[in-house]
Amino acid sequence: MSSVATWPSQAEDWLDQRGKGAWIAAMVLSFIFFWPLGLVLLAYMIWSKRMFTGCSKRTHTRHQVRHAFKSSGNSAFDAYKAETLRRLEDEQEAFEAFLQRLRDAKDKSEFDDFMDDRARKAKETKEAEPVEL
Repeated sequence: MSSVATWPSQAEDWLDQRGKGAWIAAMVLSFIFFWPLGLVLLAYMIWSKRMFTGCSKRTHTRHQVRHAFKSSGNSAFDAYKAETLRRLEDEQEAFEAFLQRLRDAKDKSEFDDFMDDRARKAKETKEAEPVEL
């Protein structure tokens, strides 16, 4: 039973290793031999974004993570790379905090304008009402 459950993932990995051309060839062949399977493959390729990238997102992410932390063999460069990555992360956090402060200031400004407008309208309607004695 486990071999039945794993054959789709094995086929997917096999096609991923061979690239986008293998996916397109599999789709074309499935259209030729059994067109509903071709439609299923086409939908899957679009849904998983295999149509637009060379490999699956999962494989691409694993490659990026493995490459980012791989030692170059030069300790000075590795230290520089680690420090640069840390500095970039700090700058990204500072920039995101800055953007949040800008959003908060804009929200406060819009709220203050709304409250001023509301108070002005309330004052105008109160002045426009006839005074009853």
